[in-house]
Amino acid sequence: MRIRPFALLLGFSVTAAVAGAVPASAIVGGSEAAQSYSFMVSLQYDSPRPDGHRCGAVLIGSQWAVTAGHCANTPTGATVAVPRGWKVRVGSLDVTTGGEVAEVDKFYRRHDKYDPPGEDLALLHLRTPVNAKPVRMTATTPKPGTAARILGWGATATSCSDFADPGCFPRKLRAADTVVQPLDQCWDDDGSTLPLCIGSQQPAVGPGTTDSGGPALIRDGAEWVLAGTVIGPGIRGADLPDMYTDVSKNSGWINGIVSGTDVPPDSPVPNVEGTAKVGDCQGAVIRPDTASPEDPALALTNGHCIKGDRPAPGKALVDQPANLDRPIPIADPAGYPQTTARATRLVYATMTGTDIALYRLDKTYAQLAADGAKVFRLSATPMRAGQQLTMAYSGSRPQCTVEAVVPHLREGGWQQDNSVRYAASDTCASKPGYSGSALLSDENTVAGINNTSNRDGKQCTEGNPCEVAEDGTVTAVQGRSYGQQVAPISGCLVAGSRVDLSRPGCTLTGAPGH
Repeated sequence: MRIRPFALLLGFSVTAAVAGAVPASAIVGGSEAAQSYSFMVSLQYDSPRPDGHRCGAVLIGSQWAVTAGHCANTPTGATVAVPRGWKVRVGSLDVTTGGEVAEVDKFYRRHDKYDPPGEDLALLHLRTPVNAKPVRMTATTPKPGTAARILGWGATATSCSDFADPGCFPRKLRAADTVVQPLDQCWDDDGSTLPLCIGSQQPAVGPGTTDSGGPALIRDGAEWVLAGTVIGPGIRGADLPDMYTDVSKNSGWINGIVSGTDVPPDSPVPNVEGTAKVGDCQGAVIRPDTASPEDPALALTNGHCIKGDRPAPGKALVDQPANLDRPIPIADPAGYPQTTARATRLVYATMTGTDIALYRLDKTYAQLAADGAKVFRLSATPMRAGQQLTMAYSGSRPQCTVEAVVPHLREGGWQQDNSVRYAASDTCASKPGYSGSALLSDENTVAGINNTSNRDGKQCTEGNPCEVAEDGTVTAVQGRSYGQQVAPISGCLVAGSRVDLSRPGCTLTGAPGH
């Protein structure tokens, strides 16, 4: 099982994908800017900061700005899409006031995984033109030793972590003068579009958290020109200097879109309606056939995803504090929140027999229906070999085939029974970040829950589940992925969305004889 799913890093950190660790990306070693920059942009949406700033960006035309690719994210990870609720503040020293405010009505990311790093770039199209003067992009790569100025509203020190601390994350623009470094100070690999290395370790000067996408400027005569935008840390292990895109090497891609001569098509958007984020894991709101509209709704995820101590082998947790520190969003078809609900209790959790956790919510099924939220039916029929499934993951809808039902699956002291193994050729796999995703037998019915995979080929250790046949034969194959049964849940639920382990027919861990 994934004890903690891989956190997708959001644009306020370098998203080795989105959104989930927060590497450096803000102005360290600088001071409050002494002048305004008409082309300086604050990208604002879904921010961890109370002032709304998420990333830096740079105005290159009256309706165009460039930023880091990892700063441009939608719930489904589209590379070309119409975002919701994105705005920019242009030409102001303060992220909360002044300048011009415009809505972002389209974005284009160069790649979906920000690789190679020198192409971690996105273009933002503004719904209405702004009057601010844009910056010109340099036509050539600046050489090591070239003087550069970096700008941003990000962290003032690499140790900053409290987004509400104005001393660490200032509202006022900061600037620092530094130099372009030899690339080997940030990067030691080859690539078609290599990044720039800018900043210094001694003294510490460079970008920090929430400076991603902000500019590195160099002089061309009397004016500043744009050399690059913040990507984030290199691979040397030091926080500074940091990598920037080289806009001169990306100019063909940028100009093709801005001019309209080479515009990529919109990304297809999978229907991810009903997916839920439960704590740090995926999940879904489920309804057994016996539930009434006035019963509190139930959210399902993996037992290993709960906050606090996990259920011990052979044990279950029943009617415990929820301990979830944020609401559970329930997605619309495009992955944006249709509504949210809070978990009031951890109804049940186990990692023995199956790997599940059930949370009771502060909204009833009727209230969620009134909100327009999709709720999945909970199947009481076990998954079987050969069954076709769809994984309800927040960013996609991968398809699965049950290759086999495994009598026993052992991992790090826990054992699950009748787990399902996905066919090796499937697009469906238990990858980092996929823990707790519902497995759908049809578009409305949860038949199982995604769970774990063998990462290293080891046998029966945490992160390396092994199969145990009825005759005791143990098999462990690197890369195999598994889901768990949810059919036993229905037999243990009673009115009020409670679990009664003494109910006749209940076979979950903790029930008499189980």
